[in-house]
Amino acid sequence: MPKYQFEVHVQPEYLPGQSSPEAGVFSFSYTITITNTGDVTAQLISRHWTISDVRGHTEQVKGLGVVGQQPLLKPGEAFQYTSGCQLRAPSGAMHGSFHCVAEDGEAFTVAIPLFVLEAVNAGASGNPLSSRVLH
Repeated sequence: MPKYQFEVHVQPEYLPGQSSPEAGVFSFSYTITITNTGDVTAQLISRHWTISDVRGHTEQVKGLGVVGQQPLLKPGEAFQYTSGCQLRAPSGAMHGSFHCVAEDGEAFTVAIPLFVLEAVNAGASGNPLSSRVLH
């Protein structure tokens, strides 16, 4: 097992009630679960996101912590949070990284795998719009 390792899982969701497709506003939430799968306690210090849509608009988001917190995770512990973003198109993608520091002072970066944000119309079935995850 690597000494410094966090595992990241993402579950995106399209938010039709907060979207306005006719105005080019598509809102999404995403729930992130971060698990310390290494063998050293470490703290998430900052994040960097690249958010892009199918029309070619790309945005970089950087900041300290996540949702106002910088969680300290012992081996085996997990932290979950939900955040969101808006796209100018019905589909796009996000990926990024977390910058972390272990209790022994070692800094490391955790990749956040690419995930798709997509407002999919279910058609005549009447089902609400939804999103999907690619792994």
